[in-house]
Amino acid sequence: MNADGKHPLGGNNPKFSVLMSIYHKEVPLNFERAMQSIWNEQSVKPSEIVLVEDGPLTSELDNIIDQWKLRLNGIFHVVSLEKNLGTGDAKNFGLEKCSFEIVAIMDTDDISLFNRFEEQLNAFGRYNIDVCGAWINEFEVNETKIKTVRKTPEHHQDIVKFSKYRSPVNHVTTMFKKTVVMNSGGYQKMMWLEDYYLFVRLIQSGAIFYNIQKPLVCVRAGVSQLERRRGLKYVLSELRFQRKIFELDFLNLFEFSRNVALRFVVRMMPGQISTFIYSIIRRL
Repeated sequence: MNADGKHPLGGNNPKFSVLMSIYHKEVPLNFERAMQSIWNEQSVKPSEIVLVEDGPLTSELDNIIDQWKLRLNGIFHVVSLEKNLGTGDAKNFGLEKCSFEIVAIMDTDDISLFNRFEEQLNAFGRYNIDVCGAWINEFEVNETKIKTVRKTPEHHQDIVKFSKYRSPVNHVTTMFKKTVVMNSGGYQKMMWLEDYYLFVRLIQSGAIFYNIQKPLVCVRAGVSQLERRRGLKYVLSELRFQRKIFELDFLNLFEFSRNVALRFVVRMMPGQISTFIYSIIRRL
């Protein structure tokens, strides 16, 4: 806070947007739970919620969205894409529609803890930062039965070091300055890794990062999610990403070689082994 008690982003309670994108495979009950967590249960409620419909949805999802439109008239804004373009393009489209400088990312099947937005706005008030993340709780079925906590470093210098081999922010917890993200080119094509690619470019552009040292979002992370991170297709995507950030001089040759070798081994191992190793890595 400033000396006068005002938040540097404006007023005692700065306005901010929540950005979400949804597609037809989302489970309706999970989406409803996500909406409850960012509105009903938040100690500081968002000034607006922008939801991008990434292509046509199911009738069940349409019904839930219509109910929230009626309930949050003037706050809940829905924009639609004619066909499914993927999360990166959908978020870019939605980001342009966000009215406020501070934007919080929210996945439509996650659960934000009651003080998420309050904690992150306070961090923007205390520190000169552009991006704020937090830890996440991972669960399989019951959100109260946490399996693991995925931790990330707190301060910018350590976050930059961490980013050389792993994504430095849990994307589902991200709150950032809209202009900083848009000036860096926003989300760009990088299959399954658009968020990591964005963070690398933000770091290179001089953006300052901070991670709150506590979980603020609960994430579904069962065996099926880990299984999707296996196989040749995922390995090739990782290789393209590592090569791209090497070409950007974000990695040196040793870092590039190490990352490619480790990812190839883990992604191509038999399912149970790679899942076990990946679950250990995520605890570190």
